[in-house]
Amino acid sequence: MISIDRLLTNINQRGRATDTAVAAAEEELGLKLPADFVQFLKSGNGGEGFIGRKYVIFWGVEELPSINESYEVQQCAPGLLIFASSGGGEAYGFDTRKAPWPVVRVPFIGMEWGVAEIIGRSFSEFLVCLHEAG
Repeated sequence: MISIDRLLTNINQRGRATDTAVAAAEEELGLKLPADFVQFLKSGNGGEGFIGRKYVIFWGVEELPSINESYEVQQCAPGLLIFASSGGGEAYGFDTRKAPWPVVRVPFIGMEWGVAEIIGRSFSEFLVCLHEAG
């Protein structure tokens, strides 16, 4: 199995998220973020680059509440928490309606559950799936 650190080699990560920043975002979102995602945030709080052939932009933990609000995510797809973008017209997010939270890909325009596609059963599996996508 490929290590998560190796999958993130080509991501220009920003500074590390603090425990305080993670707790503040979780409180504002009203959600407890998955442990593997929190680990990612604490090693590099957002950033962008390629995982395999797929380009991805990860938002920092402090941006998550405002980005989800700006895109009116809860009005369009209640229970979705977006955390990244393809750099084009797609968002990546957690389906918080199911435990554990799978990661889905959904278009920004026309965002709704009917068009969401599961691409990982966890954040770690999402990274592996991006890496393996052609």
